[in-house]
Amino acid sequence: MNLPRRQFLHLAAGVAALPTISRVAWAQAYPTRPVRFIVGFAPGGAADIMARLIGQWLSERLGQQFVVENRPGASTNIATEAVMRAKPDGYTLLWVTPANAINATLYDKLNFNFIRDIAPVASILRQPNVMVAHPSFPAKTIPEFIALAKAHPAEINMASPGIGTSQHLTGELLKMMAGIDVTHVPYRGGALAMTDLLGGQVQVAFVTLLGAIEYVRLGKLHALAVTSASRAEALPDVPTVGESVPGFEASSFFGVGAPKGTPAEIIDKLNKEVQAALIDPKLKVQLAGLGATALAGSPAEFGKFVADETEKWGKVVKFVGIKAD
Repeated sequence: MNLPRRQFLHLAAGVAALPTISRVAWAQAYPTRPVRFIVGFAPGGAADIMARLIGQWLSERLGQQFVVENRPGASTNIATEAVMRAKPDGYTLLWVTPANAINATLYDKLNFNFIRDIAPVASILRQPNVMVAHPSFPAKTIPEFIALAKAHPAEINMASPGIGTSQHLTGELLKMMAGIDVTHVPYRGGALAMTDLLGGQVQVAFVTLLGAIEYVRLGKLHALAVTSASRAEALPDVPTVGESVPGFEASSFFGVGAPKGTPAEIIDKLNKEVQAALIDPKLKVQLAGLGATALAGSPAEFGKFVADETEKWGKVVKFVGIKAD
């Protein structure tokens, strides 16, 4: 049977549209089973706590569990590679942190290229580090610290959770920008560094706001400055490093990534839901209590942000001349 030309073209157009319609319908139905959030750190830290808060909100919103799966090791590279190799269907997501930006330069040989292999989904929040000192440390401000460091090169000890961590590189960024020499003392984790800082075995450290705030409020540590571009709501009387060292900014950040090839419709839906989470009054209060501020944006904006952070920390890694073991 020969169909009239107009009817034939109408049917052909309908058939061609079927794949697009099915993808949109699939995205609208997503998720239909639990989603895994792969976190490259052990339970209990800032990254884990933030991931669980967002995961709980998304679980309640979308009616499927967003389950946090901790895969610590190799400075988040184990977690990142697991997501990179996962099926790109939206059911395996990566909790993105500053380590992902740092590792691109810190490691010579990785089995992945983060920017190439992980699709940006959504930025979520920023959280400053705090430069803290033992109460006996004589410098109480950043200008005093810089003056002391210049007067006594390499005599001030700066603790960190380990070589190449964001806290370590935040300190190295200050050294680079202020032209000072401070001795880095790496530990195997933040808890050990904090123990020695509280005991006075080391003098200063850059610590997550979440990890430092109670010690500061109790007077067990003195906060010299926060590392964000603006003052932290949780410590409004503490100045920023940038107030004394113009241009300094070194906040931690968290976001969500997915395996490259994840359908755009799924990524857009996840981004939309995350944006909704960031304006939820209850969640905003929880984040503020942890010293975090929302970092909203599109997938493309998050991709550019990660690329900029990768370039920024790459310069610091090269300046210090460090490489991962």
